[in-house]
Amino acid sequence: MKANRLFLPALSLLCCFFLAANCGQNPVPDPDPDPDPDPELAPISVAFAKGADVSWASEMQNDGKNFRKASGAAPSDLFEILGGIGVNAIRLRVWVNPYNGWSGKEDVVELARRAFQSGKAVMIDFHYSDFFADPSRQKIPAAWSAEAADVTKMAGRVSAHTAEVLEALKTAAVYPTWIQIGNETRNGMLWPSGQLWNEKGDLPDGRKHFTQLYQAGYDAAKKVFPKAFVMPHIDNALEDNAWWFDQMKDQGMKFDMIALSHYPMSSGTSAAEANRKALANIRTLSTRYGCPVLVAEVGVKVGEIDTATQVITEFMDGLVRISGCAGVFYWEPEVYGGWKPAIYSNPDLIYQYTGKRETWGAYDMGAFTEDGAPSAILDIFK
Repeated sequence: MKANRLFLPALSLLCCFFLAANCGQNPVPDPDPDPDPDPELAPISVAFAKGADVSWASEMQNDGKNFRKASGAAPSDLFEILGGIGVNAIRLRVWVNPYNGWSGKEDVVELARRAFQSGKAVMIDFHYSDFFADPSRQKIPAAWSAEAADVTKMAGRVSAHTAEVLEALKTAAVYPTWIQIGNETRNGMLWPSGQLWNEKGDLPDGRKHFTQLYQAGYDAAKKVFPKAFVMPHIDNALEDNAWWFDQMKDQGMKFDMIALSHYPMSSGTSAAEANRKALANIRTLSTRYGCPVLVAEVGVKVGEIDTATQVITEFMDGLVRISGCAGVFYWEPEVYGGWKPAIYSNPDLIYQYTGKRETWGAYDMGAFTEDGAPSAILDIFK
């Protein structure tokens, strides 16, 4: 294990600010802002984000799941456990009107408050949906659906929702470091309002409409938290993604960073090749756009823990050698013991949110052991 390589000197943070300052001539956070009246309420800066998305944490605890330190049997606070293994940042998704409120505004604000008070930098991930938004679905929230044909009204919804959630965070004295506008939006968001293409090809004004929706979120985020890094997020870091950002910049899209997903053991190629391609593309994007790149999601299959540990270690070792990489977030490492959200076992609810009547299995890339402690996969963060 080469875990100590994840430590970077403070110079790395200055490099990120320099790169962001040249990211398409976009307004970005000031690297040397005036002191806040209360410095404890300023965004938490980290030289390199060693992060975890733990959006399921409150639902897991509600279901009776406890978390433990590797060295002890007694239940402990998840954020304390993660801090103890080197995690310095937390990512949380936001849904508009989700089942039982999980990942809704109130749930997110409470988890973000706990994370921020534990000294972790916070990323807020807006899905602009009532359930998962990803390459397979970008479903308009039910409460917004009547306005699907009016992109201007939809942009107003995006702006209002973004501001509402972020103002709630500010009221709770939580200042996010990063704000993600849309989740895995390679084919746009809020389909069909901001969809880029369908099975027949590119949609007329697709890029224009998507950028209008994205920019509504970006501008709202900057108004509430001008010091935050605000960015788009697309899937599949191992692909050449420059075409996507070229097209969006041509439409006037502003971004302070670039966020990508990477799942090397689910890529259709060898994990080593997937890592190699992803690292090369991250380096290319950072150089091409003069912009820091953040791996907002990474995960490995835990069936063979030695192999999974090797795969994630090789990827992390490569990331820290890229001066333009701002960090990485493991997606839902706290999942263990076959736990899954209640909605996954209810085909009627799945249909309500996805249009498909089916059930889903448990997430298979959680990185905690069967007794609720961090596994060896997460040693790389130490």
